[in-house]
Amino acid sequence: MTRIKICGLRRKEDIEFANRLLPEYAGFVFADSTRQVTGAQAQQLRLQLDLRISAVGVFVQEEIDFIKQLAAARIIDMVQLHGDESPEYCREVRRQVKLPIIKVLRVRDAASLAVAADYDCDYLLLDTYTKTAYGGSGQRFSIELLREASLPKPYFIAGGLNAENVQSVLVAAPYAIDVSGGVETEGRKDFEKMQAFVANVKGSKAK
Repeated sequence: MTRIKICGLRRKEDIEFANRLLPEYAGFVFADSTRQVTGAQAQQLRLQLDLRISAVGVFVQEEIDFIKQLAAARIIDMVQLHGDESPEYCREVRRQVKLPIIKVLRVRDAASLAVAADYDCDYLLLDTYTKTAYGGSGQRFSIELLREASLPKPYFIAGGLNAENVQSVLVAAPYAIDVSGGVETEGRKDFEKMQAFVANVKGSKAK
């Protein structure tokens, strides 16, 4: 079964939508973004989140002490490193923070995937490379790149996905699908779009 991560939850309504749909993962973005939340905001959201949903903290080259604080307070269940973090940084997070780690690879060519084995992580997340942002670009990378790749970890696929196109990436057999902007209207999570996205991922596996 392909799992789902809905990222960028920041309002009470977003949590209510997630609790109705029960994706496996919900993402709280702590990096600079229109979807950014503070530790205090994330704590309040987490208190309302269904315990069946794992909370993922999304960071870009963050101070490890801040990640440790969120983990200790049980605000997050997983750590997503979404920047250009080095393998050494990733190992240090592993040493200091006793939570599963998702390491993002920003994909533009086969070489982008060749470094996957360098990272001490539990999962990979494949997102589209752009010069201007760490994710959230709404752009897709070529799934054809995965045909020749040998990825050492289960992987999430992100980047420009929505209810209309998500089934086209399921052929790559990802561990999970990650969506944010594709289930929004005017920058806010849209329940009907979220519902359609979940149905198209879960329903396709039942066929």
